[in-house]
Amino acid sequence: MGQTARVSAFVWISAASLGAWLWLLLCQGFFWRTDVRLPPRVAPARWPSVCVVVPARDEAEVLARSLPSLLAQDYPGPAEVFLIDDGSTDGTGELARALAERSGGLPLTVASPGEPPAGWTGKLWAVRHGITLARARQPAYLLLTDADIAHAPDSLRELVAAAGTGGFDVVSQMARLRVESAWERLVVPAFVYFFAQLYPFRRVGVRGSRTAAAAGGCVLLRTETAVRARIPDAIRHAVIDDVALARAVKKDARGHIWLGLAERVDSVRPYPGLRDLWRMVSRSAYAQLRHSPFLLLGTVLGLALVYLVPPVALGAGLVLGDPVTALLGGLAWLVMTGTYVPMLRYYRQPLWLAPLLPFTAFVYLLMTVDSAVLHYRGRGAAWKGRTYARPSAVADEG
Repeated sequence: MGQTARVSAFVWISAASLGAWLWLLLCQGFFWRTDVRLPPRVAPARWPSVCVVVPARDEAEVLARSLPSLLAQDYPGPAEVFLIDDGSTDGTGELARALAERSGGLPLTVASPGEPPAGWTGKLWAVRHGITLARARQPAYLLLTDADIAHAPDSLRELVAAAGTGGFDVVSQMARLRVESAWERLVVPAFVYFFAQLYPFRRVGVRGSRTAAAAGGCVLLRTETAVRARIPDAIRHAVIDDVALARAVKKDARGHIWLGLAERVDSVRPYPGLRDLWRMVSRSAYAQLRHSPFLLLGTVLGLALVYLVPPVALGAGLVLGDPVTALLGGLAWLVMTGTYVPMLRYYRQPLWLAPLLPFTAFVYLLMTVDSAVLHYRGRGAAWKGRTYARPSAVADEG
């Protein structure tokens, strides 16, 4: 009787996992497809003005590979770059000026806003300062891009043309992250895959859809939309600022957003070891769950059901002589593997990594739990010497 009950439980859990994967495959905005690239675009008769805002804190290591690509933009209209040095101690501001003198190209202004006041993250305080300086030029668009992002020479031109042709208030591209070390190959494509699963790009681009997201490394934003959505003041405390920006644009400004994978935008920041990648994910994972222990528990159970049950069910079914459990687990693992293949191809990685997705998901599960532990120890959302309180605490202080 006990043996039968145990086998029955394995069957039901395996069936639930397979059902979850079939739903994800067909009903979650086809998140696994990687063909969402810049939409059709036509060059405007007159190119609008653009100001590029780059918040930077201790970015001297990567700036030489990213800033010259912005200064060298082949843009037919007026364009200017504002690099906002957010209290760097490694000579970021001085290096930026030297690079501009050596490279030429678009005009560069380097400024510093000072330490952020209570209730502001450092990055958004720097973005606010940059937008304030930029608006004095009355640009039609603002390009918010991180200091580790390198742009192809035609990147700005293509972004503006796409925004104008499609009538988008935001055009955002998920920069192609670096995948050179073994851990980067294992973790980075999965990071983008999980992001797309949470925020299917196709749904983001549908007018009236509640799904809102952007990729903070590359966000082209209409200036008038930024004013209507009160960007960045409305999201000043946000740790995951790109998603918060997109929500403000959709909710408060009724804006139209496009989000997709990049072809001309790359991150040059290295994450050579697991520790580097762990820090990147754990600093914001619990903030993504709104610092809720209930959401954390649901996430852990959901990750286990969706990603860990299939290989366990296959193995348990084979060991226990339960062909139904083995079949259900194997099918779920097969669907999981198949949905991961397009992302590996986009990152030009070997396809044998696809069946390892359950292991990578388990690593992300541990990162998420660690993010919660760090939060309750008072070290959550720590980045480059700063630790931020959860939004509710900020609101209470306000």
